[in-house]
Amino acid sequence: MHVLQPVLTEDTLLCSDGHPVYKAFSAGTGVVHKVVNGSAGVRVVEKVFHIRNVNAYHSRFKTWMRRFNGVAMKHLPNYLGWYRWLDGNANVLTALGAS
Repeated sequence: MHVLQPVLTEDTLLCSDGHPVYKAFSAGTGVVHKVVNGSAGVRVVEKVFHIRNVNAYHSRFKTWMRRFNGVAMKHLPNYLGWYRWLDGNANVLTALGAS
């Protein structure tokens, strides 16, 4: 989890499955942790955190990444940031006629 610490701040909200390492990480860093544990039958937490949301985002990201035929791990944060911006600004891009 030492990889996450430099990139997640205390105002980050971490959603994950119920693996104990995430609980320990959040306790040690102050990051808020929401557990969405599908294998335990939990699919919605606080009416906001859904497995569907995580799965849908992951699916959109994987589809978008296919066009690059793979990327070097050292560049993955850049691609994630690029995609996060595109995904968050889809309405602006649509209004501009971009895809």
